[in-house]
Amino acid sequence: MSLEVFVLGTSGMLPLPDRHLTSTIIRRNGQLFLFDCGEGTQVALKKINMHWKKIDYIFISHMHADHVTGLPGLLMLSSQVDRDKPLYIYGPEILNEYINSNRKLLDMFINYEIIFKPVKLGVNLETEEFIINSVPLLHTKPCYGFILREKDRVGEFKVDRAEELGIPKGPLWGKLQKGETINYNGKTFKPEQVLGEKRKGNSFAYITDTMYLSSISNYVKDVDILICEGMFTKDLSEDAYEKKHMTSSQAAKIALDAGAKKLYLTHYSPRYSSYELKKLLNEAREIFTETYLAEDGMYIRIENND
Repeated sequence: MSLEVFVLGTSGMLPLPDRHLTSTIIRRNGQLFLFDCGEGTQVALKKINMHWKKIDYIFISHMHADHVTGLPGLLMLSSQVDRDKPLYIYGPEILNEYINSNRKLLDMFINYEIIFKPVKLGVNLETEEFIINSVPLLHTKPCYGFILREKDRVGEFKVDRAEELGIPKGPLWGKLQKGETINYNGKTFKPEQVLGEKRKGNSFAYITDTMYLSSISNYVKDVDILICEGMFTKDLSEDAYEKKHMTSSQAAKIALDAGAKKLYLTHYSPRYSSYELKKLLNEAREIFTETYLAEDGMYIRIENND
């Protein structure tokens, strides 16, 4: 099992000709998870040939225009392709008012169920295979970061070991693979007798629009991929503080303290040209060497012990 990360946009505040607004989509086992939906998200999805009809969950970090104004168009577009499953949207409580107002004012035809869930700190979505938590951030409006962590999977089933133990192929193997203890021929067999070590789940964190908080590192501990805003160079640290944003160096400090495997910077100030973004990268790498610049249309694969 793997997580596939598609970077849709990396610009903060306003879109640029070569930079859409900050947004990322995750694909996991066919399911799609969209994080933020600024103006131009539809275009960004089209560029990577992603079928927005299949988006299952949308997570909105906060109610600033550059993170949410693409949502009405996406909702209307989905209805034009006969979407037949509900769409779950997580975000600040006022987001629900924004959605309903747009539906009324624009006379939207929606032929599927929209299920709105106010973001709560901690667990927001949990299945047998993964969990999505929200992280408290500090911005000019209530803002949340999001972490998707897969649960550890059972180890690889050792066929030769099961055969040596005389366990017949069939339902008993299936029970052992699920972690169940079985009885056969008067003997008890435990899963650890035929399973290898547990396989670590993949993990992804999305942190944007916040001033530096040391506490963020605790929440994103050991993530495989941290996508984090690095809006300014360190010479503009005072501006970052006043606007409740971060420098790339501060993002790198979070990644270092968290023990993240890789950091991808995003939400760049529009004052920086594509060439000037190298300064953001260089300053971050002075602190955390596994730092990269996220780019519009970038594809990242997270794969542990597949």
